[in-house]
Amino acid sequence: MNISLLIISIFLFLALYLGIKARKGKDMDMEQFAVGGRGFGTFFIFLLIAGEIYTTFTFLGGSGWAYSKGAAAYYVPAYIFLAYVLSYWLVPKIWRYSKQHSIISQPEYFASKFQSRSMGMIVAVLGSIALVPYIVIQLKGLGIIVSEASYGAITPVAASVIGAIVVTTYVMISGIHGSAWTAILKDFMILVVVIFLGIYIPFHYFGGIQPMFESVQSAKPDMLVLADQGLSQSWFVSTVLLNALGFYLLPQTFMVVLSSNGERTLRKNAIALPLYTLLLLFVFFIGFAAIMEIPGLQGADGDLSLLRLAIQTFDPWVIGLIGAAGLLTALVPASVMLMAASVGLTNGFFKVLVPAASEKQQLVVSRMIIIAISIIALIVTITGGEALAILNIMSYSLITQLAPALFCSLPKNNIINKYGAMAGILSGVLIVLYATIDDVKVATFLPDVPHVINDISTGVIALFINMIITIIVSSSTKQINIKETEMNNLNKIS
Repeated sequence: MNISLLIISIFLFLALYLGIKARKGKDMDMEQFAVGGRGFGTFFIFLLIAGEIYTTFTFLGGSGWAYSKGAAAYYVPAYIFLAYVLSYWLVPKIWRYSKQHSIISQPEYFASKFQSRSMGMIVAVLGSIALVPYIVIQLKGLGIIVSEASYGAITPVAASVIGAIVVTTYVMISGIHGSAWTAILKDFMILVVVIFLGIYIPFHYFGGIQPMFESVQSAKPDMLVLADQGLSQSWFVSTVLLNALGFYLLPQTFMVVLSSNGERTLRKNAIALPLYTLLLLFVFFIGFAAIMEIPGLQGADGDLSLLRLAIQTFDPWVIGLIGAAGLLTALVPASVMLMAASVGLTNGFFKVLVPAASEKQQLVVSRMIIIAISIIALIVTITGGEALAILNIMSYSLITQLAPALFCSLPKNNIINKYGAMAGILSGVLIVLYATIDDVKVATFLPDVPHVINDISTGVIALFINMIITIIVSSSTKQINIKETEMNNLNKIS
């Protein structure tokens, strides 16, 4: 075993220890398992939400896109900043309603808001479908990081399998508490590694950050501006909007919101997190430096740029620390995602089918679902070959189809009903899946459409159609919904 792999292994076992240790002293019921008894303060909420920023996508995909696509990579901090601005107003309302109605999962929230178990089932399935690509990003990234950082001593597949076993184990034992405690280790490591690499590499190779960009400007000026077609301005704006709307709709982020101990905690984080997000710029610096120092990586191999440049630059023990930080960026987010998917399916399906199920039975089912999702994600990880950023965008395109239903549910008088919401969501999801699988764009149907229209994110187009269908169906079924509400009220009285 080389020194790099030894260091990575030490941090892997440390994460497993912390994840299991977090269970100590907790009387584990569904509320403790899923949302930590709603007791997480500003520090833990900060770490868990930050965990959704600094994932393997950020560590590899962010630098990989800077390497392969240039300025288009800046969509990442742009949408995250906008999401935090929206969250200052949005998430306290979600937390307050969930607290009042003892809600611990996203499907439960939508089922309660629209008084529809079917709505909860749709949201549970959609959340799981959207999370699988996201979990795949973590496992695939983990495999890349460990394999590269260990100088090939372990294969990507073996690394992904080991990582999946570790994260599944501590999530099943400690629930979200395990995610919170491993997040402390992860954020310390990523903070040190990202800042160090982002400053050292430009100065080591170019004499500074400005000279680095001047070098890129001289050799490949097109990398520092958005493209005229494809990843153009309309793509950038639409993707930023799509992801900003979807950030707090991702089941894992939604669940972290519910684990907060109050609205004040959520608002504090909305203010502080944008500053933390600026660290993403250091990741992009590494990608831009790699353009000049390790040219020739094609396609999905662009995700290797950070590690290849680091291996070229540092001794093995430093690579071990970088690999350990990358490993943790996979384990923490993946653990929260597994939690969110399992609890969502348990509450959205199992509790509906077996309403008399005890807390113990619900916990058993949640843990079984965690194992099942881990296995599915591993299969996709081993057989799939998409670049990390593309998988990231697909997840957002799917989950953001919940946005019209969520925003319309916030006012006291909901302007849409369950029929419209479900019809809109299903329409949007089908469009996203069809467009992604068959690589369909607007120009497929309108060959002469301007590029400014054709480059708009497919998820945004699906969202627009979703909204139209939601309004039309809600209007046409208004009387049906009124009669159902009256019948339900009569049944409650009787």
